[in-house]
Amino acid sequence: LRISIWKPSVEVILGRGENTGYAGQQSSSLSRGGHTSAAVVLGFILVLGVLGNFLLLLVFSRFPGLRTPANLLLINISVSDMLVCLFGTPLSLAASVRGRWLTGTYGCRWYGIVSLVSLSLLSFERYTALLGGSQLNSVQDRRARLAVAVSWFYSLVWTLPPLLGWSSYGPEGPGTICSVQWQQRSLAARSYVACLFVFCLLLPLLLMVFCYGKILLRRVLLMVFSLTVIMKRRLTPLIIVLFTITGYLLCWIPYGVVAMLASFEEPGVVPPAATLVPSLLAKTSTVLNPVICGLLNNQFSRCFLHMISCSAEDSTSSDGVWSSRGIWPQNMQIKEQNTEPATLPSRDHHGRQWEQVQMDDNET
Repeated sequence: LRISIWKPSVEVILGRGENTGYAGQQSSSLSRGGHTSAAVVLGFILVLGVLGNFLLLLVFSRFPGLRTPANLLLINISVSDMLVCLFGTPLSLAASVRGRWLTGTYGCRWYGIVSLVSLSLLSFERYTALLGGSQLNSVQDRRARLAVAVSWFYSLVWTLPPLLGWSSYGPEGPGTICSVQWQQRSLAARSYVACLFVFCLLLPLLLMVFCYGKILLRRVLLMVFSLTVIMKRRLTPLIIVLFTITGYLLCWIPYGVVAMLASFEEPGVVPPAATLVPSLLAKTSTVLNPVICGLLNNQFSRCFLHMISCSAEDSTSSDGVWSSRGIWPQNMQIKEQNTEPATLPSRDHHGRQWEQVQMDDNET
């Protein structure tokens, strides 16, 4: 019996029967149709994940005004998602097409490292995103950059132990995936699984619930007493974070529960059919971030529409302005509580004169 579970590019398999090995050294528990179906799903996730995160990063690079402290955390999540899409998912896709793992021991370890980097980054970022403000000031900007640096260090803390003997990476299940070998019964392996579950899922989840609950309560009280445009705008980033966290939970909780069962319960506790949905949900995590940003972030969606539908001449002659940092719609609010006029460069790239432009405070 084999139980296969996947999370933001991390595969969790419970195996019993023939020994697992590297490419070509084991028979697969999946039919040819099963491998084909997995390959099709992975193909869609790969294309959508790469395209969505590329467009997200492109918009952020084109419009520096979007780089608020809170958005810097979203950028970092998108970078980690792109890392998984480019260096993790293709390996699993190719293995599913061929029905076996193709890249040997080192490829398997690399796949596991990329997987855990994504896992740890997401767990840290989902929490720190709640603490990031949407105002662009030097203190919050430094804190956001520090949070990005700490998130990568945090990911290394949980990525390196399997390479140093605390648990291990290896191919499992049908032989088309690699991950931490969750099914190992040794004390060292189980202790690593328990720590990973606590520090990369449970603790971040509890911190998010606590912090988000306090922030949401305060914002709701403010909204009750002051239903102004500014307050509505302040609530928008929280809505984005709420949807982001919801996606995080949908991807991770099923994985975490089954992973713990795979590590600490007897084989066969979770039927193979019950692992399919958590596996697919976890893989879609790399697609959720750009979708949430694009649909819910009004500033991002406006910049995206300007980027794809407006030429430079159209933008400068209608409702856009040119600055040294790219096209920016005149009626877009760059930062909250912006009561001072935003001074643009005296001339655009065509040599035309520009006056001071007051950003419209009535847009959300």
